[in-house]
Amino acid sequence: MSPRGVAIPDLRERLFAAAERVVARDGAAALTSRAVTAEAGCAKGVLHTHFAGLDEFVAELVLDRFARGARSAGELSARTGRGTVAGNLAGVALGLLDSLDPGVAGLALTRPAAALHTREALRSGAPGFAGIEDSVRAYLDGERAGGRVPAGLDCGAVALALVGTVHHLLMTRGPEGPDPRESVTRLIAALVPPPPS
Repeated sequence: MSPRGVAIPDLRERLFAAAERVVARDGAAALTSRAVTAEAGCAKGVLHTHFAGLDEFVAELVLDRFARGARSAGELSARTGRGTVAGNLAGVALGLLDSLDPGVAGLALTRPAAALHTREALRSGAPGFAGIEDSVRAYLDGERAGGRVPAGLDCGAVALALVGTVHHLLMTRGPEGPDPRESVTRLIAALVPPPPS
């Protein structure tokens, strides 16, 4: 337990990681501010010192994980011409799926105040799925220019379909649901055929 009044380095991430462990181990219903602080080894009131309440905390956790996904997708263009197109897209898509526990995503949807906070932040420009979609489209534009995908590929439509599907899977799959990796791999193969030889 951290001593009272002593600054805790990376407190937000420590609390977020603790919340993810609580949800993964005990389910979404077990997520309380006390459970988070106990798991993080912090004083009981520290979560409420830094967040307006559990709803804001859940929303900020989701927004943080969306921002991580957006940063990862932003690095996709650096892979243009390297590896395989399908592998590069799968890396981003599967990374997004792994970025947020389904139970936490469910909390963000079912707690009205958390959902509202998340929507407002995304509307105000917080990194999210729109930025991820733009990064995937820009990457595909570069691969099309390099001849690694068909010249007629609608890169915007492919980006929308891929990111929209990942968003759907992330926000609707249950903790005990099937692993979506096979579906994502099949979708990428259908959306991005190799260019004619």
